[in-house]
Amino acid sequence: QVQLVESGGGSVQAGGSLRLSCAASGLTFSRYTMGWFRQAPGKEREFVAKIRWSDGYTYYADSVKGRFTISRDNAKNTVYLQMNSLKPEDTAVYYCAADHPTTGHRYWGQGTQVTVSS
Repeated sequence: QVQLVESGGGSVQAGGSLRLSCAASGLTFSRYTMGWFRQAPGKEREFVAKIRWSDGYTYYADSVKGRFTISRDNAKNTVYLQMNSLKPEDTAVYYCAADHPTTGHRYWGQGTQVTVSS
């Protein structure tokens, strides 16, 4: 079955950086558009970034554009989220997601906590 395992979360001060990783298994990774979402306490889960499987094109939420970078390594079945210039409002649980190329079904990881203190 499809498994997505996030790592790299933690606590950092404002202005710092973190890199999240998501290791995927049980799927043909190179055919999946991969993304990151986040959910802060009391808020709905929101889109952060995604990278298209076909051409590597990337999309970002306006709130992270210019600070976060999504990338993928198809040889390692891993997607990354480099987060720079972190702000307290970036505090959330970050989830990795994989979109099935034909059905559009979205698989989710278990999430990793990111806490940014001011």
